[in-house]
Amino acid sequence: MSFHYVTKLPTPQEIREQFPVPGHLAELKRRRDAEIRDVITGRSDKFLLIIGPCSADNEEAVCDYVNRLARVNEQVKDKLILIPRIYTNKPRTTGEGYKGIVSQPDPEKKPDFTSGLIAMRKMHIRAMEESGLTAADEMLYPDNWGYVEDILSYVAIGARSVEDQQHRMTVSGFDVPAGMKNPTSGTLSVMLNSIYAAQHPHSFIYRGYEVNTNGNPLAHAVLRGSVNKHGQSLPNYHYEDLSMLCALYQELDLKNPACIIDANHNNSNKQYDQQVRIVKEVMHSRRLNEDIRRMVKGVMVESYIEEGSQKIGEGIYGKSITDPCLGWEASERLIYDIADSF
Repeated sequence: MSFHYVTKLPTPQEIREQFPVPGHLAELKRRRDAEIRDVITGRSDKFLLIIGPCSADNEEAVCDYVNRLARVNEQVKDKLILIPRIYTNKPRTTGEGYKGIVSQPDPEKKPDFTSGLIAMRKMHIRAMEESGLTAADEMLYPDNWGYVEDILSYVAIGARSVEDQQHRMTVSGFDVPAGMKNPTSGTLSVMLNSIYAAQHPHSFIYRGYEVNTNGNPLAHAVLRGSVNKHGQSLPNYHYEDLSMLCALYQELDLKNPACIIDANHNNSNKQYDQQVRIVKEVMHSRRLNEDIRRMVKGVMVESYIEEGSQKIGEGIYGKSITDPCLGWEASERLIYDIADSF
C-alpha cells in the first residue's frame, strides 16, 4: 500500500479535555463571537481587521504580537474589531515547505502531528488569556475543525480549498463567520457557489459519522486577487471589482452579503509593503459608495513584529518564515489610520 499509517492521533474530544478552554475564556469567546456576528449581519457598523503573521510558527513571538494588538485594541475598539491571525496550518502551492505548527511544532524538525495539535491549543489559549482577543485561522483540513471549534472566532477557507465539497459542507456546520476566498483563477462564481453551499444544510460523512448541518448564514466572500494563465497577479480590490461583487450579491439568494478584502497575496503581488496603500484604497471606496460600504466588512493584513520574511533556521525573532509581512510599526500606524478614517 502507498499509505503508511504512522500513529493514531488523539481525537478532538481527547485534546479538548486535555487542554480545555477555561470558563472565563469560553465566555470571552461567546461575547467576541456575538460582536463579530453583528458586523457580518449588519447590526453593527464596526470594521473587522484580521491581522497577524502569515504563519504562527513560534508561541512566544505570536503571543508577543497578539499582546501588542491588544494594547492597540483598547484605543480603537469603539470603531474596529481586531482579530489576530493565528494561522496554524499553511497550504503550499507545490506541496513543499513549512505547513504550519500543527504539522511541525518545530519548523527545523520532522512533522509531529500529536505534538503539533497540543502546541496549537496551548498557543491559542495562551493568546486568549493574555490578550482578551480571540483569533482567526485557516481551515486547511476539514477534519481538524473539532480541535479548534471552541477557540476560533473566524475561519478562512483558502483559494485552493474553496471549491472542495468537504470544506464547503464542513463550513455549513460552523457557528462562526467563514470567509470563502476567491479561487486562484479569480472566478467569482466559484466563490459565490461556495458561499451558497456553506449557507445551506447538508448531510455527509465526517470523521466516520453520518452528520447533518443547519447551514452557516455567516459564510461570506474574501477577495484575495488572482493569477492569470501567464502566472501574473491580478488584483480584485479596486472600486470596479467591489461594485461588480455588489451586483452579483444582489442577483443571488444569499444571506448577509459581506466581503473581506485580503490586502496581501495576489492583491499585492506579495509586495507586503503595498498592503497599506491597498487598505487605504478600500477605505476610500467605502466612502464613495454606500453599497460598497455596507458590503465590505473588513480587511485582512499579514503583519508580524519584524517586516519581511526569513528562511527557516535564521532565527530572527518575530519574522515570518513563510510570506513576507508588514512590520509592527507600520502595522500599528495602519490600524490607527483605519480607525481615523471613520
